[in-house]
Amino acid sequence: MNYEDKPLTINEALHRLEMEAQGVVAFIDFKLSGDHLFLIHTEVPAELEGKGAGTAIVQKALHYAKDHHYKIIPLCKFVQRYLSKHPEWNDIVATDSDRFLHKDEN
Repeated sequence: MNYEDKPLTINEALHRLEMEAQGVVAFIDFKLSGDHLFLIHTEVPAELEGKGAGTAIVQKALHYAKDHHYKIIPLCKFVQRYLSKHPEWNDIVATDSDRFLHKDEN
């Protein structure tokens, strides 16, 4: 499915970045603190799983952050995995973001 024409909606009341597709909503929970955008958790409905919706909403969230001059703190594991494969976004990751991340002890 092509998600390019699906807009990112900012749901301030629920602190979510949302994208509607096929009658359901994928979202990323966020918190904005100054110029830092914390990306907390990505949720993709079962109807959209495996169809690229998660990647699409992460890309839209990153573009939103860049367009608004936010530095991101990627708390969400899905966002972290995306960023590890796409180093071109490193310039918008906050330099101190590691201090917010929980490291696996294993």
